[in-house]
Amino acid sequence: MVVDAEVLAGLSQDDAEWAPVGKPLAALRAQSTDEVSRAVAVCAELNVPVVSRGAGTGLSGGANAIDGCLVVDLSQMNQVLEIDVDNMICVVQPGVVNDDLKAAVAEHGLWYPPDPASSPWSTIGGNVSTNAGGLCCLKYGVTRDYVLGLEVVVGGPAGEYGTVTRLGRRTTKGVAGYDLTGLFVGSEGTFGVVTEVTLRLRPARREAPRTVVGAFPSLVAAGDAVAAVTRAGLLPTALELLDRACLQAVEDWKHLGLEADAEALLLAQIDTPGESGQVEAAAMAEVFEKAGALWAAVSTDEQEAEALFAARRLAYPALERLGPVLTEDVCVPRSKVPAMLAAVVEIAQRHGVSIATIAHAGDGNLHPLILVPAGDDAARVAAQGAFEEILDAAIGMGGTVSGEHGIGLLKREGLRKELPPPVQAMQAALKQTLDPLNLFNPGKAV
Repeated sequence: MVVDAEVLAGLSQDDAEWAPVGKPLAALRAQSTDEVSRAVAVCAELNVPVVSRGAGTGLSGGANAIDGCLVVDLSQMNQVLEIDVDNMICVVQPGVVNDDLKAAVAEHGLWYPPDPASSPWSTIGGNVSTNAGGLCCLKYGVTRDYVLGLEVVVGGPAGEYGTVTRLGRRTTKGVAGYDLTGLFVGSEGTFGVVTEVTLRLRPARREAPRTVVGAFPSLVAAGDAVAAVTRAGLLPTALELLDRACLQAVEDWKHLGLEADAEALLLAQIDTPGESGQVEAAAMAEVFEKAGALWAAVSTDEQEAEALFAARRLAYPALERLGPVLTEDVCVPRSKVPAMLAAVVEIAQRHGVSIATIAHAGDGNLHPLILVPAGDDAARVAAQGAFEEILDAAIGMGGTVSGEHGIGLLKREGLRKELPPPVQAMQAALKQTLDPLNLFNPGKAV
């Protein structure tokens, strides 16, 4: 049990530095499901809220402590318990880091596709909590598409608080009862504590993917190219966007040899093997050119391709080094990507704020990053206004306030704007039914 004030402070918040943070009573660095179970049972008796966390890489405040809570740190429950090659599944504890799992299954010729930009640090439990997406989700889906089963510590209708039960299955198919596993994925720890995850895997890719790069004179031009890719019927593994500000921030930090010679870059990845993959890559470059690219090319330099995708993953921490960052996570229909990017540019100009943009552009998931000088209260007010207007714009285009980061604390008002009152009532009823004491991560998500 951790009670030291400095250590507690480090365990009390995720990477959403604008989200409020409470003061916990203590933290438990859990080593087993049994420890979590006993802790939850005691917390229920004492009416102490339970906030679970992994690596703390979240960007919505979903893992932030609330006053008087117990923080359950699951990062030390980090074992890959089973890799079943014959059935292409694995069983892991929640503290397993995403990239460590990829490396472990790769030794058996298998692949775990979900790859949030934080994959070198984020944990599977955290990915499950927010239904994390990532660069490959355009073609291969998000975390929910790979979660077959869960072990969870719960209360309410399942029994006394601290009850350990299993949800889901190990089979490829299964429709026995309601999909409680899918319900828990993305629930941000508000229904219980996940202590084990059963995941489906895929065969490892037979050859390295090809990278297609397009440089564009504006964000909106890059958005037009994204829409053109969809119209052309192309389905890349990834289709990512970085603007000049993001590229420059990464280069100033990591010196990867990047040249920001355009206002925006699109990075497409094609993993179709053989000659078919070459044809797809060439077609992608042609679509970029016809959509107004300054230039487009299929990269023949594997190191260059790796540097470009590394820049995409490093964009957020590179900007965070420069000052406070308010991170957006809106998602719009792919045909609306140009309009949404144009709205971001207009909102930034009107509020007088700097916004750098990265995006999983191929699936319409945009991450405008609002930059604020440290200690500038007026700029923070302007940034918050821009943040809310971006949410409104996304909803107005038939989009959603969160594609993968979750609601946490930062987006609860946005969620209320997006969901009709009957749907809000159904969500509140689910929380009340599964957690009648409101013990698990209260005040988050819904």
